[in-house]
Amino acid sequence: MQQSFHPKNRDLLVNINGQIIHRDQAGISPFDSAVQGGDAVWEGLRLYQGRIFRLRAHLHRLVTSAKALAFAGIPSERHLREEIRRTLEANGMDDGCHIRLTLTRGRKYTSGMDPRLNTEGPTLIVLAEWKPPVYGNKGIRLITSSLRRFAPDMLDPKIHHANLISSILAKIEANQAHADDALMLDAQGFLAETNATHVFLVHGDLVRTPFTKACPQGITRSTVLELCQQNQIPCAEADLSRTDCFSATEMFCSGTMGELVPVVELDGRRIGNPPGPLTCRLQGLFHDYVRVHGEEIL
Repeated sequence: MQQSFHPKNRDLLVNINGQIIHRDQAGISPFDSAVQGGDAVWEGLRLYQGRIFRLRAHLHRLVTSAKALAFAGIPSERHLREEIRRTLEANGMDDGCHIRLTLTRGRKYTSGMDPRLNTEGPTLIVLAEWKPPVYGNKGIRLITSSLRRFAPDMLDPKIHHANLISSILAKIEANQAHADDALMLDAQGFLAETNATHVFLVHGDLVRTPFTKACPQGITRSTVLELCQQNQIPCAEADLSRTDCFSATEMFCSGTMGELVPVVELDGRRIGNPPGPLTCRLQGLFHDYVRVHGEEIL
């Protein structure tokens, strides 16, 4: 699975520090911290009928991540909302869009990793694209990556940082194996997440998902757990292994960019008979939920 180019994105207008500019002219300084060391935090947002799903939760995670990295001059939630609104308005967007919100530490006066070199910042980038859920409806094939997610004593997964090199390396492994994405394990060999999404297993009528000891506390993931609780679907967090995947009746992934998508295969072995009934039910519940519970931008 490779994302295709959406022709409506050819003339996108991108927002960089409040300046809205054509995608071909947009850019940041080579001295920006994102360029120098991947020193940035980010969020992925999805727009449904003029509203953004769980916007407050996403902005809270962005700000708390920036605080954890000791960013100076973190913009207020109202400022973030206003720049998102301006970007969507400039592009005439009201539905079927994905927004990549990036906040970098800012620009340095000379190259180097020391945050004391930053005298300007932070840099706020709002990139909104016409983009339907990226996985489609056919389901995805996974392989298990050789790379492990960092343990929390190595890198706190609550920091939603933009240094995604481990995910990129895992995605390269998936590409080489002609799979869609890569399942990643934690330091103890339990399931963590894929290179891009959270994972869920179904055994009978029980839905389970890994603990977030080695991956972010996903906002779509938490919504799935809420939907299970609200609809009397048994659910639990657990330490799960690849063996649990192979004995599962269903497996699916969740994320803002791809919503809920069934997993067809892991390491060449078929998982259940996808899409399974619980996966389909939760997809329907999720689609209804996001259109009712979207938040006004301002």
